[in-house]
Order: sequence, then structure tokens, then C-alpha cells
Amino acid sequence: MKMQHKAFAVFSVMIILSMVLAACAQPTPSTVIQTVEVPGETVVETQVVEQKVVETQVVEKVVEVTPTPVPSTRTGAWVDQVVLTSIDDANSAVSQLQAGELDVYAYTVNNTEVYKTVQDDPNLADVKSFGSYTEITYNPAVCTDTNMLNPFSNAKIREATNLLYDRNYIVQEIYGGLAATKLFPLVSAFPDYAKYIATARELEAKYAYNPEQAKETITTEMEAMGATLGADGKWQYQGAPVTLIGIIRSEDERTQIGDYVATQLESVGFTVDRQIKTRSEASPIWVQGNPTDCLFNFYTGGWITTAISRDDASNFSFFYTANDYPIPLFQAYTPTPEFDELALKLRNNDFTTLEERDQLFQQAMAMALSDPGAGSVRVWLADATSFSPMSSDVQVTYDLAGAIAGAEMWPLTVRFKGQEGGVMRMAQPGILVDPWNPVAGSNWIYDSMPIRATQDRGLITDPYTGLYWPQRIEKADVVVEEGLPVGKTLDWVNLSFEPTIEVPGDAWVDWDAANQKFITAAEAYTTTQTAKTKTTVTFPADLFQTVKWHDGSPLTVADFVMNMILAFDQGKPESAIFDEAAAENLAAFMDHFKGVKIVSTDPLTIETYDDLFYLDAESIVGNQVPNASWWPNYAYGPGAWHNLALGIQADSDKKLAFSSDKAEKEKVDWMSYVAGPSLEILKGYLDQDATDGYVPYAPTLGQYITSDEAMARYANLQNWYGERNNFWLGTGPFYLYRVFPVEQTITLQRNPDFPDMADRWAGFGEPKLATTAIDGPGQVDAGSEATYDVYVTFNDQPYPADEITGVKYLVFDANSNLAAQGDAAPVADGQYQVVLGSDVTSNFTSGGYKLEVAVTVSPVSIPSFANLEFVVP
Repeated sequence: MKMQHKAFAVFSVMIILSMVLAACAQPTPSTVIQTVEVPGETVVETQVVEQKVVETQVVEKVVEVTPTPVPSTRTGAWVDQVVLTSIDDANSAVSQLQAGELDVYAYTVNNTEVYKTVQDDPNLADVKSFGSYTEITYNPAVCTDTNMLNPFSNAKIREATNLLYDRNYIVQEIYGGLAATKLFPLVSAFPDYAKYIATARELEAKYAYNPEQAKETITTEMEAMGATLGADGKWQYQGAPVTLIGIIRSEDERTQIGDYVATQLESVGFTVDRQIKTRSEASPIWVQGNPTDCLFNFYTGGWITTAISRDDASNFSFFYTANDYPIPLFQAYTPTPEFDELALKLRNNDFTTLEERDQLFQQAMAMALSDPGAGSVRVWLADATSFSPMSSDVQVTYDLAGAIAGAEMWPLTVRFKGQEGGVMRMAQPGILVDPWNPVAGSNWIYDSMPIRATQDRGLITDPYTGLYWPQRIEKADVVVEEGLPVGKTLDWVNLSFEPTIEVPGDAWVDWDAANQKFITAAEAYTTTQTAKTKTTVTFPADLFQTVKWHDGSPLTVADFVMNMILAFDQGKPESAIFDEAAAENLAAFMDHFKGVKIVSTDPLTIETYDDLFYLDAESIVGNQVPNASWWPNYAYGPGAWHNLALGIQADSDKKLAFSSDKAEKEKVDWMSYVAGPSLEILKGYLDQDATDGYVPYAPTLGQYITSDEAMARYANLQNWYGERNNFWLGTGPFYLYRVFPVEQTITLQRNPDFPDMADRWAGFGEPKLATTAIDGPGQVDAGSEATYDVYVTFNDQPYPADEITGVKYLVFDANSNLAAQGDAAPVADGQYQVVLGSDVTSNFTSGGYKLEVAVTVSPVSIPSFANLEFVVP
């Protein structure tokens, strides 16, 4: 699965779980789930409709994830070692769990039979999440070979296929009810889907399963492209069948999904070449290949959102433009200028009011489906409600979106209950899928999970709300332009407002790649610049004494400055490591970035000026790219200035390339810091640098690095490579100890120098997911008042009113048209009321109606849904 850089409401969670129970044929306890970026998972939606009461029920095995406090002086990780292996099949993984040969299967599973096995075994447990989703990724390129026709280069054909696939069939028959139907690049378990539920329902009705309409549109467009329909009912072009190459993943439900999609495409006249491949076989084609070669037409994509997203607005830019993901396929996306501008506005929060955001967001939801340039470059199928099985002896904090694999806290909390030390054996369906390098390496969840264990961070994500907590920073002060809709929830951040925020003249606002120097605001502009936000991050006074890179080198200011340099350099044509894909990212970054200034190095204090803001002050600190701490984590992993120097030299000399896009263009290897032929090339630079004390970007970094420090760092890295045979450096609780690419095994060793106590994040217990039910009449007379009670509970107890942030209701007629909407009125803890007055019901006509309720709460950022059907005689 791929990650996206960046839970259901009770209805969704409860629905999915109740569906699972039905599929398992007996009631068993269950839990909750969520989303991150990985190609391929699903969410479940349950619909229990009674005439009087519709209630979503979560029946789960309760898994205790909060340890009983045990006095301990242990620092860093609880376990001594983590061994990660590759197991494709969930049944095989559960068998190994039962045999005591495995402790955790960190993959998000959707198989109902496997779920029943786990529930029935008292020695097993599981955690649930909502962050995985599946789709069909289309290749929208026009083929270089003019004798080949790629139908998906036609936006109208792509759009029409939304009507060709029966998402309910996929959810019920393929996922066994462990999923919910999906039409948008929004996770239906996250806040924005609930916020725009009315627009979602309207578009879902418009693009509902209608194969006849899909076929009619496809026929019209294919004929316009010069294709003809033969007597055998198959499309022909230039005298040959129009054959679609489908890259279908073999490891999970996507095999069945791909087969179903192929069958549906064949039903409208296409010939389909079903190529079933593993992730390793598929990646060189759809991730690294040139789209115009037309080696594939569609791919069964799967993604995972590793943390709860409180703001899904950036998804439109990520999934439909060339702005964010430096691989050839995404660089081939050509949205219309209108959609591109709209996506960037949402990506950069370029609005001043929530009403303006609402308008942009709803426009983007429609254009994602119908834009003449990039509309429906992927067709979304299902949001998964997934579970990750493990031994009942294991304790770990998981993320409601990313489960275990996507949780930032997993390496800090995983342990055997009541124990210190030991070897934790964990598995996923893949290891070392793509090359690891911090700048533009592997984006697979299978790789990001172990990478996450090697990195520390300035801020860490709350696994239940998606807000940020300080991990390595001491405090943050956020100043926002008056009038912008920003608030805060947690006390660690200070929020204030000012009418004008001026960018100081000595702030770095750009980068001169030719001369390798920062450009200040005073040099770049003749007038004083302003910003919408100013974030001041202050680190502890002992930061540089307590934090070390895994090779023993101390963290220094130079590591932060390197992060600042690489935010610009790759995207500059004058740079020796220029990458066209990075240029797109830089252009988007410069649309909002206004400057950065190192105010002090003792303690390290950094000011960041930006026009990009988020609705939460915590997210302004944690979500800016890179985030306002400028902690030396890059898009795909941690990096010290001295191990990054090796890659910079190799990329400059065109011996290797950081990104797959550049590697394909330059016909060189995609750089790996952990395995393969890259290692000998990087070692050659290391040996040279250890002799001459090379300092990258010397005109700037040379101000922060002494000759002695450079020589000491390279000596440390030489020792590290000699012992570990990799160049991967982080500051996290584990270091990369051994890599076995052929066997697909990684060993992580506890970092004895990690400064935190092992129990620092032990306080995260059971997520407080809401359950919602509706009680009221099954028949409503037009023109009469109808009252419905809404009950919101947690563990069968009323949800506190001060923790419920919203109860929105919608009424739909039999044709899925919105007939009424509003906010339910509070009555008591856990009780709300929806009153449909006579002025509303007088507009009702005879037929069936559905009342849907969406509930949002503050302890978790997963909305809860329930619905009730009634009739108007």
C-alpha cells in the first residue's frame, strides 16, 4: 500500500462491525478503524434499518492498549529488538500468531473469515482502523505509439466508469461488509466527509451504479476517438482490438477487485489483459515507468492515511495534480487551470473564511469527478474498516487511521505486557518494496513503518484526534492574521492574533542555487513583506547534548539548515540535483512560504513565516511543509547533513537519483541508502569525503560546520557502514541494524541513546468512539410535525454534552434529493432531538424518506453516523 502525505462515525464504525458480525455468522466483540496513503484497503458501511429505530452497533473484542503504570527507569523503546518480515497472506500470518512464531501482523486486514478466527482465539487480539482505501488508478497519457489507443486518456470515459462499477457489490461481496462505498478522495471516517455530507450524498446519487448510461457515454467517446465496435462486440482501433492492460495486485482483495473491474470493462467492449502482479513486480511499471509507453491502462490502487486527517483539503492536489508526488505517472496529470488553481487554494488554505473554504471544497469534490483535464484519473471504490491481528500478550498504541503500521507512536509504545526487553516479531505483506532514501524514496506503508521507528520528530501526532503534541520541541507560539478562522485545543501552543505580521528583512525567503546562499527578504523585495502566520518554535536548552544520530554524531544546527536548503535546492534549475518533479513541489511551496529565520542557536529558536494556515493552531506548527520545527525529517525519512551529502554528490554526478522520476529520465538507479548497487557508489563518496572533509553547500552550511566536525562525522559514518552495511541514520528509538533484501527481513535495534523515558506516551488508552442511534416514527404525514430522538453513547453510557461538537441531520427523498437539513437540538448528555416542523413536512410527497444523522465529538476525530427510514403516505 502507498501512503498519502498527509473514523467513520459511529454509523460507519458500528455499521462495518455489525456487518462483519453478520458475515461471521455469530456476534463477537470488535473495535474501531481509520486511513493513510497506501495503495489498497477498504471501509465498511452497515445499514440497519428498522421501522422505529436504526442503530449502529460495534461489537468488538476489547483490546487493552493502556499499560498499567509500572515504575521503570528504562529509556527509549520497551523492547530490545524488532524483527520485521514479509507475509503476504493474512491466513498464514494468523497461523503463525497462533503458533507463537509471530507477535504482530501490522497489516490492515479486511477478510471476515480471518476476523472470526482472531475473535474466537483468546490468545489473539486486534486493533481496528479506518485509514485504508482502494481505487482504480488510470493511466491518462496518450501513447507514444500512435497505433495504440489509450481510452483513459479521455476524461469523459474515465468519468463514465464511475457508473460502471457497482461499489455496493465490491463492499458486500469482496469485502464481506468490512468497507464503505467511496466516491471521493476523502476518508468517510474523517471530519471533512461529515462536514460536506450533503454534497457527498448529492454526487453519490449522480454517479450511482448505472452501467447502461456508462456504456452509452463510452460508446460515443470511443467512436469520436476513431475506434469502431466490431461484430463481436469488441472495440477495434487501427485494425486491432483495443486491449486494456490491467496491473492487478495479487496480495489482497485487490485481486478480486481487479478481476471484477476487468469484467465490467469487457462488458462495454474492451479487451482486457489481466496482469496479476506482486507489489515488487507492479511498482516498476506504474510507479517508475513512463506513462506514454502505455505498459498499463489501469492499476488496482490502495492507499493508507497513517494519521487522522482533520483537513482533507490537500488531497485534491495530491491525487489530481503534479504538485506533490514526484513519480512519472503523477507528473503526467494535466488538470485544467481552474481545477489546478482550486486544488492549490485548498492545499495552501488560500481562503479567509470558512464559508469560502466550503465553496472551494464542494467545487473540488465535483471537479475531481468531471474535470476535463484530470477528472477521475482515479475512480474511488471503498473505504476499509480494517483490523490488525496480534498476540494478546502485546501492547501497542495504534492510530485510528493508520492502525499499527501507520502510527507514529508504535515504536515508542510496543511491548510485551508487563515486561521490559525481548524481541518483537512483526510482519507486513512487504519489506523493502522500493529504494529507501530520505529525499524521494519509498512511499509504501510497508517501508514507512520501519522507517518511522528510526526517526524522532519535533512534534508527534495524536493517534485519536490528529492534533499534534510536542515531542522534541519545548514550546510554540503561533501568531495569526486577525480575521482568519484559527483556533486551538491543546495548552502547549500559544495562539494570538495581530492585524499585520511583517516578515523581517533578514529572514530567508528563497535560495540562490547557483551561489548556494539563501536570499533574504531585504535582498528579494523592495517593500516590507507580510505573512498570514508567524510560528516561533523553541527547543530545549540541552537539545544538542541529548540527541544523537545513530552513528554517534551529535545533532547540530547544520542538520536543520540542511533541511531548509533541501526545501528549495532540488526544485531550482541551477542546482546540480535539479529534479523537474521537485520543481512542481517548490512552485506550490513558494505560493505560500514567506520566510524562515533562526533567531537563536542556544536554545535553538526558529521563526517561520507563511501564508499557509490551518484551522487548528497545532496543525500550523505541525503540518507546514516542512513543519515549523524544521526537524531534519524529509518527505521519506530522517537524514543528517553528512549522510545526505553522499546522495547529493551521487545525484549531482548522475550516478544515482533521489527520485524515481529523475532516475527514469536519467536512466540511472533510484537511490537506496540501505541495499543494492547504490551502496558501493555511496561508499565511494564517503571514502573520498572522509579524506577531504567535504561540506555540501559550503557557502551556507560551512558557517555551521567546522572542519573537525566534518571529519568526525564522516569517520562515524564509516564505522557505521562497516558494522551495519547501510547509510540510514536517524535519531529515533530504533536504529536499522540488519537488512536482508532477498529474504525481505529487517532488524531494528533499540537505540540506547534515545533520551525519553519508555513510558512517556503510555497514557493513550481506549479511543472514545461514539455510537449513534435514532428513535422516532416510521410514518410521517405531510404537513404534520415529526420528532426524532438521537442518542449518542460510549460503552453504553451517554456521551458528555461538552464533548459533542455537532449533531447534523439530513433528510433525503426516495430519489436521494436533499429534502431538509439542520442541526439537532441538545436535550441532555448524549441526547439530541430532530424536529421536522410542519413547514418542512408540508413539502414532502408520498414515498420513502431517509433521515441521516452525523455526530462529531472532540475526544476522537471520527464522526458517527446513523440513519432511519420512514414513509410519507
